[in-house]
Amino acid sequence: MPYTPLPIEQILPMLAAPSRIAELTEGLTSGQLRTAPATDEWSANDVLAHLRACADVWGGCISTILAEDRPTFKAINPRAWITKTDYLDLDFQQSLRAFTTQRADLLAVLESLLREDWAREATVTGAGKPLTRTVLYYADSLAVHERPHLKQIACIAKTMRG
Repeated sequence: MPYTPLPIEQILPMLAAPSRIAELTEGLTSGQLRTAPATDEWSANDVLAHLRACADVWGGCISTILAEDRPTFKAINPRAWITKTDYLDLDFQQSLRAFTTQRADLLAVLESLLREDWAREATVTGAGKPLTRTVLYYADSLAVHERPHLKQIACIAKTMRG
């Protein structure tokens, strides 16, 4: 099935994940935020760390595409990237503040783009056949990827509240 991104007008509001995470986790203790609801599940802190790693990687791709004329770069897996960070060890609130700032910066860039800027392209290597990816592709990927993780955090928060 061919890839069809969401419309830009839908993507931008969906990228408000940090504020939604703040709402969902309001009132939870540091211990609750670091507690997984069950064995082999993630804590809210783990989910936030994962979202930050994805934002680093895919947001970085957006920045590179906008800064260079048709760049070529190697794909980075966010699950590999997270091992190069301290996100899993950070205090949840500190990490959420950093994520909130990072996302505000990304949104400021995306909201200022001309329609044709969303179609700027890069060639991505390292994951099989070279792929052509756009700013729109990465913004859509972030927005769509975060939705189930927000539901995951909602479930974790509900479990932690009893």
